[in-house]
Amino acid sequence: MNVYFDNAATTPLDPEVLDAMLPFLQNHFGNPSSIHGHGRQVRAAIENARKTIAHLINAAPAEIVFTSCGTEADNYAAFGSVRTLGLRHGITSQLEHHAVLHTMQALEKCGDLTLSYLRHDAQGRLDLAHLEELLATHPRTFVSLMHANNELGNLNDIAAIGDICARYDAVFHTDTVQTMGHYRHDVQQLKAHFLVGSAHKFHGPKGVGFLYRRSGQTVDALIHGGSQERNQRAGTENVYGIVGLAKALEIAYRDMAAHQQHIQGLKDRFIEKLRAEIDGVEFNGTSADADHSLYTVLSVSLPPSDLNEMLLFNLDINHVSVSGGSACTSGANAGSHVLNALNADPNRGTIRFSMSKYNTPEEVDYAVEQLAKMYRRVPA
Repeated sequence: MNVYFDNAATTPLDPEVLDAMLPFLQNHFGNPSSIHGHGRQVRAAIENARKTIAHLINAAPAEIVFTSCGTEADNYAAFGSVRTLGLRHGITSQLEHHAVLHTMQALEKCGDLTLSYLRHDAQGRLDLAHLEELLATHPRTFVSLMHANNELGNLNDIAAIGDICARYDAVFHTDTVQTMGHYRHDVQQLKAHFLVGSAHKFHGPKGVGFLYRRSGQTVDALIHGGSQERNQRAGTENVYGIVGLAKALEIAYRDMAAHQQHIQGLKDRFIEKLRAEIDGVEFNGTSADADHSLYTVLSVSLPPSDLNEMLLFNLDINHVSVSGGSACTSGANAGSHVLNALNADPNRGTIRFSMSKYNTPEEVDYAVEQLAKMYRRVPA
């Protein structure tokens, strides 16, 4: 059996999405900035995709800006807000994806803002009272806090964060890359100025994402050149990617309830079997708490063992693809910045199992079996 449990890094392309993309890979090749028929046909496809995404998150089409990925969207929101609005203070957490954390640190290094880090507990739960304290002393702040942690699966209460930010007139950006397509987002109810989506996290193509930018939130472009994306993002659009993005999000919303039930069932099975098969297994953050974690992610903490150093390699040679944390830090000697921030025991091994609609109970059983075999070889 060959199993893939690294869906938080990227998901397989849905066949329906490929079918939607193929005409724009094969036949509809016009430049969307051209005014002739070939160009207008492609321009219409982009605008239809924009309308689809806007409808799904209850936004206006003009509030959707297409980007190359979630990282670009995060950069656009942060650099654009800080430099256009003259914001001098930023608030984030040490648990953010590097797309946000490194961007905020770059702004601080450039002298654009001073940065404060929100406190959190040993499980990675954010201290919202501390957020209010910081905002009370730093009005007109740029706040960037993710919806779900990509390594732990912790869910943050972005509705409560948005309410706090609104009371202090702060600009609130939330990295929703891991939850877009897995939860319903209604921007009319959520007091956020920016949300982010990346197609390949919900069975769309790589190399395309979008930024939701609330109407009236004027920010300067990050990429300059042509007048594409209403002068917000220069460069010829990734047409087939945009079409695939919209189709993937449409499918995700259409089938969300069934997929959530299926994937949560897989996660529950993982937890039950791991506890039964491996003595001393634990779970990082709130990963094993169904009410407070992303249902697609399970972060497993394994007991101290000499096997931990080769853990991912040994699983790979047994045809189980997983991550030790974030795919963006694989191979880094420093290890996971998220686990370091939680002061996790460095002697314990960590695996992130991340699941999708395509995984099966049999694959869960196989993965646990391979892991259990390794730990049973460890001398008592």
